[in-house]
Amino acid sequence: MGALSTDKIRNLVLLGQDGSGKTSLAEAMLYMTKRTNRMGTTSDGKSNLDFDSEEIKRKFTISTSIAPITFGDYKFNLLDTSGFSDFMGDTVAAMFAAELGLFVVDAVAGPQVATKKLWRKADETNMARAIFINHVDREHTDFDIVMDALTKAFGKRLGAVTIPMGVAENFKGVVDIVRMKARVWKDGKEIITDIPAEYADAAESARETLCELIAEADDELLMKYFEGEPFEQDEIETLLKLAISQDIFVPVFVGSTLVMQGVYGLMEDIAAYFPAPTEHAPIASNDGDIEIDPAGEPAGYVFKTLSDPFVGRLSYIKVLSGKLEPNIELSNGRTGKKERLGHLYVMMGKENTDVKEAVAGDIIVVPKLSEATTGDTLSAGGHLVVEGPKLPEPLYPVPIEAANKKDEDKLGDFLAKAVETDPTLVMYRDEETHQTIVKGLGETQIDVVLSRIKDRNGIAVNQLPIRVPYRESIRRTAQAQGRHKKQTGGSGQFGDCWLRVEPNPGMGYEFLDEVVGGRIPRNFIPAVDKGVRETMADGILAGYPMVDIKCAVYDGSYHPVDSNEMAFKTAARLGLKNACAKADMYLLEPMANITVTVDEEYAGSIMSDMPTKRGRIEGMSTNEFGESVIKARVPYAEVVQYGKQLRSLTRGSGEYTIEVEGYEEVPRDQAAKIIAEYEASKNEK
Repeated sequence: MGALSTDKIRNLVLLGQDGSGKTSLAEAMLYMTKRTNRMGTTSDGKSNLDFDSEEIKRKFTISTSIAPITFGDYKFNLLDTSGFSDFMGDTVAAMFAAELGLFVVDAVAGPQVATKKLWRKADETNMARAIFINHVDREHTDFDIVMDALTKAFGKRLGAVTIPMGVAENFKGVVDIVRMKARVWKDGKEIITDIPAEYADAAESARETLCELIAEADDELLMKYFEGEPFEQDEIETLLKLAISQDIFVPVFVGSTLVMQGVYGLMEDIAAYFPAPTEHAPIASNDGDIEIDPAGEPAGYVFKTLSDPFVGRLSYIKVLSGKLEPNIELSNGRTGKKERLGHLYVMMGKENTDVKEAVAGDIIVVPKLSEATTGDTLSAGGHLVVEGPKLPEPLYPVPIEAANKKDEDKLGDFLAKAVETDPTLVMYRDEETHQTIVKGLGETQIDVVLSRIKDRNGIAVNQLPIRVPYRESIRRTAQAQGRHKKQTGGSGQFGDCWLRVEPNPGMGYEFLDEVVGGRIPRNFIPAVDKGVRETMADGILAGYPMVDIKCAVYDGSYHPVDSNEMAFKTAARLGLKNACAKADMYLLEPMANITVTVDEEYAGSIMSDMPTKRGRIEGMSTNEFGESVIKARVPYAEVVQYGKQLRSLTRGSGEYTIEVEGYEEVPRDQAAKIIAEYEASKNEK
């Protein structure tokens, strides 16, 4: 597949709910244009695009793949994306590389949760859109019902450019409203005929609606429409192209990928009416808004990074300007460092083909870039930094450990590579809870990562219960002695101190030296302070750090030979434990401010559920989309993995943000359970 001119390139991202048929649409296009010699399917694990072992096992798309299609003089770059919420980050990144979002909707199910969420994402960038209603040959299909559902969900700028000839088992082809012809795919080719009489009225009605919706794309033709003059065929086609690129009209196609009806006409319209890269809205950058420029200096944006077990790191690049060629050297706008593009690949699933150049607007894959990651901009001057899309924030933490201690380093290396290739995946060591945390968009995303670790590296990984960072403190003032005396035959150890502890709310830790008369030599006082600090860090009640305590050492004694810093540090540890045992200790828990956004029908479920999590509702409002926005303050322990619960309560439609802020006292019954678990774990050890 050689380089083409920018105006002959069409970049489309396939969007929609998992199971709507995005991959099968791409597979049908590949097969019909003879790019592949078989129609790949996800269900039998033989898809050309869902080639990853995890995709084959789970039977759905996980990672964006490219289907490059040659259609006459045109090149289509179809970006086949996941419709599963846990992998939405990869999908949103792919949207940034396309000029048009082609939404695939199941004819029976209609627009579902993921489709609606992605539509809103497209709204944020004013992306041009089209819809393909798939599976019209399925039982219980009703074209009018699904069109009504689409209009209700996405507005009245939608209009059919093809309508079905029959539905369910009677579906036999489509009527092309733009060209006013019937189209049937038969024996490997498209047969075009006059519209059968039984569909003539529906076709005329659809064409009138089409003309009405696209008329506003051109002021002069709009006046002609208002004056009652019919549009000429070339005027309709001009208006259609303008209206799609301006995002004032959304064409709706119908068909079925399994029987390949309605697909060839869709490809013709992609070439004829869908926007070229130069017709996309400007891209924001540190240099102001920029446009795809074939005559500019070479530059590209890395919208995806993939770690291939055989090839290594692959960088998926949208060419922004100029022309990229093998061995060209570009600079990274983020790091300032140079990268040499050794090879340029056109990818089709996992297959790569070397090419000699890539023009502005095209999508290319470059292997083995040393430092470039997703979101980086590469340019000849090195100054350009493109403002990429806002990706979903990872909120689902899972603590993990290598099942075999000797595999810990290998586990860390693999996770580091996984994080490099997926911006919605985070790994960190929580020094407070001493756990290694992997945080993603959901449990399935984490499960896929851990499964790959095992399959590709033979490393078994244990998922652990998450340890919430509680705190310990005291309610009242108390005092006690800490005395450490040890004689081992030679020089012994002796330390003796009296400590007073008292609450110090909101002020942290404070240490006071109130010793007088040399009862404890000055050089041993810092050891007392250190012993107190170390004991507070380890915790006394349930093994959690102690906070907001004022501690005074006010008396003690020493031995001129056996006293030393270690002895007084040990005495201080004992003294603090003894004093706190009398100071009415209690547990504090981190609190979370959580904002939940749900469809109005689920608001009651969220409001009812929050009190069961010991949460309190702090406000409720309605956003611009008519959704309920519920704000609550709730113990972090109850919502640390809230995404899983929210998905169950709202059938996947809810979203939330969470911010951990402040600590509050744990109720006594809850605290008793935490303390009991701590004591049991100590006994096990």
